[in-house]
Amino acid sequence: MKIIKYFLEAILVYFLFFLIKIIGLNLARKIISNLFLIFGPLVRSDKIMKKNISIVFGEKDKNEIREIIKLMWKNYAYIFVEYIYLHKYRLNKFKDPQINVIGRKILTEIIKSNKPVIFISGHFSNFELMAMELEKNNLNIAAIYRPLNNIFLNPFMVYLRKKYICKNQIIKGKKGTRETIEFIKNNFSIALMVDQRLGESERFDFFKKPAHTTTLPAQLALRFDCDIIPIYLERKKDHTFDLEILEPIKIVKSNNTNVDREILTKKINKVVENMILRNPTQWIWTHNRWK
Repeated sequence: MKIIKYFLEAILVYFLFFLIKIIGLNLARKIISNLFLIFGPLVRSDKIMKKNISIVFGEKDKNEIREIIKLMWKNYAYIFVEYIYLHKYRLNKFKDPQINVIGRKILTEIIKSNKPVIFISGHFSNFELMAMELEKNNLNIAAIYRPLNNIFLNPFMVYLRKKYICKNQIIKGKKGTRETIEFIKNNFSIALMVDQRLGESERFDFFKKPAHTTTLPAQLALRFDCDIIPIYLERKKDHTFDLEILEPIKIVKSNNTNVDREILTKKINKVVENMILRNPTQWIWTHNRWK
């Protein structure tokens, strides 16, 4: 039954992608965002999103909660539409620049140092554009990703990611961790999202409530003396983006690696919290982070 479900989902998605290609980027954003507002809550639980928002903000006005969820679905739709136009972002085929890099001095210093770093972020705005922009700036980089469950859609998404986002793609998991280590040894920086729930991971406070949290960035940074560089991406009203390269997260080593790893992971969680609070409407609230 799951195979049939995935097959039908894939047919629908490919049809929508075909439609998006025909009608153009701007019109597709308007139409698909309305569809997501109608059908999104049927696919992803409103209950989970409201629970997540209450964890982050405590008691919040119902209208504000509805507005956050509404704008999140719109942003989700924009990301969906923009997958078909990744080539335009990659090749700068827009009339005006689409991504404004803030903190370029930090990025320039990273490039000049010729040392690998760990870029971390979360599912903000169109998160796919972050690794793309880093690679466009001539960084040797590999991106860690989670494959889609749908076996009919995943090959196409991997194709898009390798061709337009970042040619070096690493699948999350034990094998992926080994590949990550090899990339770092070969002087490649690593980019990964750290805001999703990982069932096999440890729990660390996230908005003062324990949540499954990956410790991979901390482990890599401590082992290879890499800087951890947070990146934040925000969509503007005109659908251009501000990509902000933030200051490195301070790493302090002691004689106890486990303590160092825990302290650093907590710092990373705090950075992601601050990113979410900057613009809650552009974070994807559908993940059950505190399950």
